[in-house]
Amino acid sequence: MIWQGRFDGEDPLYHRIFQRVSLENDYDSISPNDFVLHGFAVDEGVRRNKGRVGAKDAPNLIRKNMSNFPVVSPEFSLKDFGNITCENGNLEGAQNELAEKVAEVLKRNGISVVLGGGHEVTFAHYSGIRKAFPGKKIGIINIDAHFDNREPQAGIGASSGTGFWQIAQEGEINSLHIGIQKNSNTLKLFDTAHQYGMKYILADELFFENLPAVYTRIDELISACDVLYLTVCMDVFNVAIAPGVSAAAYNGIFADAAFMHYFKHILKSEKLLAFDIAEVNPVFDLNERTARLAASLANEWFI
Repeated sequence: MIWQGRFDGEDPLYHRIFQRVSLENDYDSISPNDFVLHGFAVDEGVRRNKGRVGAKDAPNLIRKNMSNFPVVSPEFSLKDFGNITCENGNLEGAQNELAEKVAEVLKRNGISVVLGGGHEVTFAHYSGIRKAFPGKKIGIINIDAHFDNREPQAGIGASSGTGFWQIAQEGEINSLHIGIQKNSNTLKLFDTAHQYGMKYILADELFFENLPAVYTRIDELISACDVLYLTVCMDVFNVAIAPGVSAAAYNGIFADAAFMHYFKHILKSEKLLAFDIAEVNPVFDLNERTARLAASLANEWFI
């Protein structure tokens, strides 16, 4: 049993998240504003991108670390529709499956939460949002050290590093990439970002005194969209607090006061209907440190 934790009583004042989770398989059970969870237990895209595999085992570990958080919002509930897996290396099939399920959630006015898995989840999650809202402008905030805008290699195909390139091929892309590292992206990737109008904030710019400028960039992105999608790649964080990722960052950002200010600012947007966390890799984690941080970030949306 994954969803379990400290039981202090049935009174709602005592509730923890595991007491508000229901395991579901019928999308007609979704009511407006329900948080609806899917696990994307896939890291085929990481393998194709020559990263450290293992992220496919993360969704249940993140669930475990979410379970014991106290419920703060009296109306909170979470509907868990289980995990999507990748059979026989068929990444595209797994991505299409998640896209279809996310679309079912959003068409019922539910709120989509996805736990990865590799960052190949981005194209899948986005595709589901597009299916649900074909006529709306979708804004994407990507908190990540990488642009993930590589062109797919011949004979290899899509990967965890191609999601934003794939999205850009479908039309105008409205994205803001926060935490970009100069030592993690080639000039070609910066050039691709500029070519497609992908906006970004370097990791070096993410400090407390610069928060007003960061807020402005975020607000500009949000004001230009109808629906907001937030994706967090855990390799944006320093290896000291996130050792369990596919590509460790020794100079990554910290989940400090500055980060929490702009992260919570994003979560407050009424346009935010989809959120995922990617690249937790239990194989390299220490005392579930990275999984716990990922769970904590998800919990900030539930508060």
